[in-house]
Amino acid sequence: MTDIFATDLPARAQSHHPQQLSQLLRNLSLNAGSKITLRELAVAMEDRSFGAFLVVFALPNLIPLPPGATFILGLPLIFVAWQMFASRRSRIWLPTHMGDYAFDNATFFVFVNRISPWLQRAETLVRPRGWFLGSRLAERLIGLLALVLAVVIFLPIPFGNWLPAFALAVIGFAHMERDGLGLVAGALIGIISLAVAASVILAAGAVLAFMI
Repeated sequence: MTDIFATDLPARAQSHHPQQLSQLLRNLSLNAGSKITLRELAVAMEDRSFGAFLVVFALPNLIPLPPGATFILGLPLIFVAWQMFASRRSRIWLPTHMGDYAFDNATFFVFVNRISPWLQRAETLVRPRGWFLGSRLAERLIGLLALVLAVVIFLPIPFGNWLPAFALAVIGFAHMERDGLGLVAGALIGIISLAVAASVILAAGAVLAFMI
């Protein structure tokens, strides 16, 4: 039994101006021991962990991949999006083996330093503003859209995976930074991507019907 029906955390971090991701990751590394687990990362993210893990699992889908790779890379997105939609928790739940996965803090610190300039540039565009997900119910609606997009990424739709993955990356980053405008933009991109995927499916069906 997963924690889909578990009780929520006692309190949610609902700051309208949360700590920026680049600074949060740096502070996590500075205050951690020699190892950092995925669970520690999720706890540090608190109620922004849904967006963080959406970004982590969406980004690999934005690079050219061999056929069938989306079956593997799409499953983690479904796992995260389903929790964003259905879980009573305010942050992501990780299975024991996944949560206990640890990586070297020194390597993590180097990684954070390398991506910090990129993150800081992105944070000038995606920043806390117009945040409207003040309740878990509102967040569930975004989670439902994210779940549909994750399922589309999982399906072997020709040319139908990149745009949904990009939409999830935008949604995830906007969710982390509490950017309501960015979240709306990501949702619009997601809706457009669903229309594109539907068009591809209908066109493929018409071609098959013509051939038969």
